[in-house]
Amino acid sequence: MGKPVVAIVGRPNVGKSTLFNVLAGEMISIVKDTPGVTRDRIYADVNWLDRDFTLIDTGGIEPESKDIIISQMREQAQIAIDTADVIVFITDVRQGLIDADFKVADLLRRSGKPVVLTVNKVDNFDKFMPDVYEFYNLGIGDPVPISASSRLGLGDFLDEVVAHFPEHTGEEEEDERPRVAIVGKPNVGKSSIVNRLVGKQRVIVSNVAGTTRDAIDTEIVHNGKEYVFIDTAGLRRKNKIKEELERYSIIRTVTAVERADVVLVVIDATEGVTEQDAKIAGIAHERGKGIIIVVNKWDAIEKNDKTMREYESKIRQVLSFIPYAEIMYVSAETGQRLPKMFDVIDMVIENQTLRIATGVLNEIMTEAVAMQQPPSDKGKRLKLYYITQVAIKPPTFVIFVNDKELMHFSYTRYLENRIREAFGFRGTALKFFIRERKEKDQ
Repeated sequence: MGKPVVAIVGRPNVGKSTLFNVLAGEMISIVKDTPGVTRDRIYADVNWLDRDFTLIDTGGIEPESKDIIISQMREQAQIAIDTADVIVFITDVRQGLIDADFKVADLLRRSGKPVVLTVNKVDNFDKFMPDVYEFYNLGIGDPVPISASSRLGLGDFLDEVVAHFPEHTGEEEEDERPRVAIVGKPNVGKSSIVNRLVGKQRVIVSNVAGTTRDAIDTEIVHNGKEYVFIDTAGLRRKNKIKEELERYSIIRTVTAVERADVVLVVIDATEGVTEQDAKIAGIAHERGKGIIIVVNKWDAIEKNDKTMREYESKIRQVLSFIPYAEIMYVSAETGQRLPKMFDVIDMVIENQTLRIATGVLNEIMTEAVAMQQPPSDKGKRLKLYYITQVAIKPPTFVIFVNDKELMHFSYTRYLENRIREAFGFRGTALKFFIRERKEKDQ
């Protein structure tokens, strides 16, 4: 399973974003050339006491009127309930308890999901503690006092959050079935593909953007092998504000991608590849998942002998940050090439879990260095000592060098290409970490 997901819910101006930014703080590294890592960061990876989790800020548009605030908070709470493993409910000690807090607390309590009730803006524990106790009235457990802006109480707060994570038990690990997330813009045919693969109308599909019920995991058996498809079509919203709809669909995408091994990014052939497709693919790339670009509605395209090649080069251009992604042309309508999807998924998973012997890797590296000299700067040349694979899903390598500063990313990319030439690794990202070793450590 993927990392636990923690969602932040609360009224406008109680400090949701401040808390999000403090926790995401130094742990966020914005990857320049990846779409999807947007300015409006909705999610971040956080690590506390060896537990990794994905933090999601459900906030968004700050409405004016009281009624809208309550209905918006209900929406946000609903999103959190649908997608998160633990919900952080933020309140404000200065504003005290208000009606909207009770309404949201009700919703959260009924969901049965673990909730960490957090009282923000407690800059002075002695002074504010009597006011903090008032929040017991919400009936969702012990209030945890913090001050996000002064960074007070965050350790106790994080302890409380990770205490709700499922223990790493052996049982979870036994589910070896490939997990496949189907992501993409509304109306590209995600549900139709799942229906076609299942062979019965399981998902209600209509042509209104965002009319599918909540994400459901579907088990599909193909040639005696079980697969779990995670469908993100779950936008049950008759939502008025486009910006918000997009934000919610991104939250859903992140949580689905987090739980998957392989991500199918579905693109509408009749629309071509768009900026939003790039954003969605960027999330899967950043998370190091296997990626298959599925061009749906291929039957609706007028073709000649060049169509596919031209189409592919357009996709490769817009999605240039994932040159390793596999591309498939299918039609959910006619079922064209859908059965082949399972072979491609199997291949990508095999590549995601491939382990390369250290000796072989070092041979490839030595040869690569001989063919193209490492960069140098002010007379100092980069030396590469040793490479080893440290993880799978995605395959992750550590390279030991004499000086990290000299290891330009273009040289890392050159080595990555050499490794891909040798082993393929089609459909999966590769990660590289550069570590320094002083000459005397040799």
